[in-house]
Amino acid sequence: MADGEGAEPYLRVVRGEAGPEEIAALVATLTAIAAVRSRAAEEAKPAPVPSQWNARPRLLRAPLYPAIGAWRRSALP
Repeated sequence: MADGEGAEPYLRVVRGEAGPEEIAALVATLTAIAAVRSRAAEEAKPAPVPSQWNARPRLLRAPLYPAIGAWRRSALP
């Protein structure tokens, strides 16, 4: 089986009669939109991940209470 033989079509006309020119215009429009979105995705820079070494919530900790294993919790942020 060669490429395209027996394969399901990408586009299907549900209502009306679409001519070859109309289908070509639709395909050209969808291709242009996909190209613009792909280019925009490539150019977009990912948001920088902030460093957590000096974050205030990390420096704060829950109060320590005398209990078994409290010495372990004292060293954990």
